[in-house]
Amino acid sequence: MKLILKTFFLIFLFLIGNSKAEILSGNKWSFYTGMFDFSDDGKKSNLFGVEHINENLYRETSFGNIQPVSGAMLTADNAFYVYTGFQLPKKSGSVTITPSFTPGLYSEGDGKDLGHVIEFKSEIQISFELSSDSELGFSYNHISNASLGDKNPGANSYMFNFIKKF
Repeated sequence: MKLILKTFFLIFLFLIGNSKAEILSGNKWSFYTGMFDFSDDGKKSNLFGVEHINENLYRETSFGNIQPVSGAMLTADNAFYVYTGFQLPKKSGSVTITPSFTPGLYSEGDGKDLGHVIEFKSEIQISFELSSDSELGFSYNHISNASLGDKNPGANSYMFNFIKKF
């Protein structure tokens, strides 16, 4: 399972690097790094992730524009999380606040046992517009299995994000 997830992650990164500009048009990619489970001294670990946001796919609701978001993250302890869900960006001037909810699949690798393969990530991000096609942000998330497993320790993480529109 661990080998399959690592292989998927490497193929995903390869495809990002070899995509044509017209395929990526109207899309945002977020590249992030930070600390996975910073509140657990025994199991905290560095992380790296990539996320795709398609601004052309959205649904107007009473809450605002809901956009799909998908991504993957890998920790230094080989824990891996692949996810898809939605986000609700709220822009005010050059600042955007974006809450999101993304269910996904988690493999602990040599990292923290979160109690189940199905996990749910709730996140809040604040980003600042650098130019018309790039942003710099900070985000905090909590990953939990919502008591699907025998245990539900959860993980709190923070990340620094670079978001680029193609």
